[in-house]
Amino acid sequence: MRTRRARAGFGALVITALVGAACGGDDGGDSAAEGGTEATVAAQLQSDIGQALATTTSQPAEEFTSMEQWEQRWADERAAIVERAEAEGWGKSADGTTVTGPEGYTIDLTKCGAGWSDTEGLTDDTIKIGFTGPLSGTLADVGNYMRLLEAFAAYENEQGGFTDSEGKTRRLQVEIRDDGYDPTRTIPLVDELIDAQKVFAVGTIGTPNQVKVFDKLNERCVPHPAISGHSSVGDPVGHPWTTSSSISYTSEAVIIGQFTEAKLDTEFGGKATVAVLLFSNDFGAAFDSGFEAFLASSARAADIEYVTEIVEPSAPTIKDAMTTLASKEPDVFVAAVAGAACTQAVTESAENGMKEAVPYKILDSACKASGVKPLELAGQADGWYAVGGGYRDITSAAADTDPWMIHAREMLAASGLDYKASTSFNAGSFYMWPWMQALHIAGELPGGLTRSNFNLAFRGMEMTHPHLYPGVKFNMNGMEDAFFVEGSDITVWSEANKVWEVITVLDVSGKTPLCTWDFSAAKCS
Repeated sequence: MRTRRARAGFGALVITALVGAACGGDDGGDSAAEGGTEATVAAQLQSDIGQALATTTSQPAEEFTSMEQWEQRWADERAAIVERAEAEGWGKSADGTTVTGPEGYTIDLTKCGAGWSDTEGLTDDTIKIGFTGPLSGTLADVGNYMRLLEAFAAYENEQGGFTDSEGKTRRLQVEIRDDGYDPTRTIPLVDELIDAQKVFAVGTIGTPNQVKVFDKLNERCVPHPAISGHSSVGDPVGHPWTTSSSISYTSEAVIIGQFTEAKLDTEFGGKATVAVLLFSNDFGAAFDSGFEAFLASSARAADIEYVTEIVEPSAPTIKDAMTTLASKEPDVFVAAVAGAACTQAVTESAENGMKEAVPYKILDSACKASGVKPLELAGQADGWYAVGGGYRDITSAAADTDPWMIHAREMLAASGLDYKASTSFNAGSFYMWPWMQALHIAGELPGGLTRSNFNLAFRGMEMTHPHLYPGVKFNMNGMEDAFFVEGSDITVWSEANKVWEVITVLDVSGKTPLCTWDFSAAKCS
């Protein structure tokens, strides 16, 4: 009989890493005693996601035939946000000490430090923003997210830039820095961007990088739209300047857990082994904690054996770890990694027998976004599943007639980039779209474009994201909802059709509790 297996080698990582589940709004009660706050949250998500999986199916794309229709939709949605902001009194107080936003969201500007400016990084005709991410190393392809920011900036500038309610029209200037996905390099690069370049806002890529700098950026009151699925981004109290549009690792882990649990009796004979490949950083620890939380909240935990292997993000090969996981004869294998390791996981599974022996091989959203190029894997990815984070594929045949996807491809081409050259161009289109919308919204708010208005634009944004599958919402709502995306597609790669085929699309928007982040204890509190 299979039982949950104690896992050697992960203890030190879990002790020092950031916990992957959100918390807040409930003291946990008996559930907290049994499995901690993480289990309490996972239990709530498990119920909501289970209902979504049972009732939600794939939906057709928005039936827009032109970009003009999309632009009108966004203009209407931006106008609704501005109208709400004016009706509810969002903005900076008359004495300049407080920012008020939706649903009780507030920021005390007196804590921003001497010399802080709400218009840092702005001139009468320029907006200067900074971004750090990997353009070298094993995750270099992920850095192409930033190339999309440059492409968006070039397009917006060509269209006339950003005109605000104060009558100023500005062009967007992007300062990109290569941190190689090394958090120790991210720190001085962020320092340079905010101290020497004096940028308006800072973006970062990766959870390990985000958690090294988000304290400083929040203390300095610098807007920080990060690319990270760690639930510490859902902290509008302790880190009010940090947001993210990624699906949270907790939601992702619970989706995979629910997916497994639903098949225990029908396909696995009542027992199943789940094997997960993890990075040896905060990203890996967060996913691990999320899955542990799922198990702590699951009535079938005793029927699920959970085993992991850990690899360094910079490791040139993952062969040994994959061989070890194959020896466990799993029913479900999950690549909870990113970048080159995703492609390696697919290749290694074909070589060590898991491709044929393991019924369900699943890529996480980071892999689908930026790691695996199925068309280049000569059939090795056929039958792989992905929890994709909700966004569609710019390279699919369905995108050939989609006005938004055509537009995104053309933006890349205008910047000298081939949309097929990097799968990160797809996710980059998703991640950088809200930056542009937030700049437009902030400019339309009373007082025009400022850091505080830019931040409020994120905290109160509710719009139709063109890169998401219909059915996955894109919204944030101050103290009520700190996570833009709480849904996902579940897809399977079809080698015959050369496309990720949608099994279902689900959404549990507004269900992930806020996270009051305790950095010293490395957990929500």
